[in-house]
Amino acid sequence: MGCFECCIKCLGGVPYASLVATILCFSGVALFCGCGHVALTGTMAILESHFSKVTSDHAMLTDVIQLMQYVIYGIASFFFLYGIILLAEGFYTTSAVKELHSEFKTTICGRCISGMFVFLTYILGVAWLGVFGFSAVPVFLFYNMWSTCATMRSPMANLTNIDSICVDVRQYGIIPWNATPGKACGNTLGDICDTSEFYLSYHLYIVACAGAGATVIALLIYMMATTYNFAVLKFKSREDCCTKF
Repeated sequence: MGCFECCIKCLGGVPYASLVATILCFSGVALFCGCGHVALTGTMAILESHFSKVTSDHAMLTDVIQLMQYVIYGIASFFFLYGIILLAEGFYTTSAVKELHSEFKTTICGRCISGMFVFLTYILGVAWLGVFGFSAVPVFLFYNMWSTCATMRSPMANLTNIDSICVDVRQYGIIPWNATPGKACGNTLGDICDTSEFYLSYHLYIVACAGAGATVIALLIYMMATTYNFAVLKFKSREDCCTKF
């Protein structure tokens, strides 16, 4: 076997679907975790400066945000390891499916591990659909505030009393109803929209939401690849597979 044929054979064993999914998964998780962590910090700064100036009013929210930031660390670490494991499993199953090595044989243990990854990837895919939906909530809240500021400043609005335009974050359940001031109106609201914390947090939430969506797509690719490989491995493990295909 020449060098060219050997290279072609090696390239044939590369799980391209798993490779693309791994790159997409790493990118999506990195965007979601990195941008989400910074955006949560900026959101807390906005709330403390403009909507809830009494520390006891948002003590629980502070604890929740800190907990979410620790969870983000765990998510990043878990998916870094899980992506590498799935890529390695992709190399294993692709080599077995394509029979690149004559001595390469699948075992019951190998097929059980592949089946376990199929099940776990399905569970993670469903979970990340929920994460994707949850990450869209702060985007919606910040968009409402941004659109209110844009409407207030628009010359087409022809407003006579801008102080009547308010954004009350208490109605979203972020802070309790007894928090003071709890809302921002008129010029105060406009000043909040002009702050760097608001601008940065708003766009970081958008990127984090996009990262969550990319992770969902990556897990979907993983699902298709692992399910196909597991089905072929199970089929080829039967002695009479050639007569019942």
